[in-house]
Amino acid sequence: MIELEPIVLPSRRATRRLAAALAPLLVPSDIVWLEGDLGAGKTFFARGLLRALGVPESIPVTSPTFAIVHEHEGRVPIRHLDLYRLGDAGELDELGLAEALEGTVAVIEWGRRLRGAIGERGIELVLEAPASGPGRLVRVRGVDARGRAIVDSLARATSLR
Repeated sequence: MIELEPIVLPSRRATRRLAAALAPLLVPSDIVWLEGDLGAGKTFFARGLLRALGVPESIPVTSPTFAIVHEHEGRVPIRHLDLYRLGDAGELDELGLAEALEGTVAVIEWGRRLRGAIGERGIELVLEAPASGPGRLVRVRGVDARGRAIVDSLARATSLR
């Protein structure tokens, strides 16, 4: 498994740069899992990633907490999901969410507990807000072979190793 050393993102600009470095590595059917406590920066990172994937500034990129999924068009189709309110895999099936991800880049917040129902694949970023001060800490790992390849390419592209 490829897991990078924790990365310190001292500013919002650094967070956007990491998202911009990840974007060109993604293709349809890739999943980006965003985990972390409330306020850790998951939606901010998602916004930066979607912008880097070509979603115009004129299109709002907000948390899909209540809608559960927002669909966007960039250089590829994108589904931004927030699974916080879902109770179990049965709700995923009812909503047809697992199938809706095929052929898209999926950016999923709060998805770890439902990952088995969606598929153990992609790249995971765990964001942590520091106890005090600005910035974020992010842990990046590949969930499967494709995810590990993305992490390896990201590490080379950003000199994170």
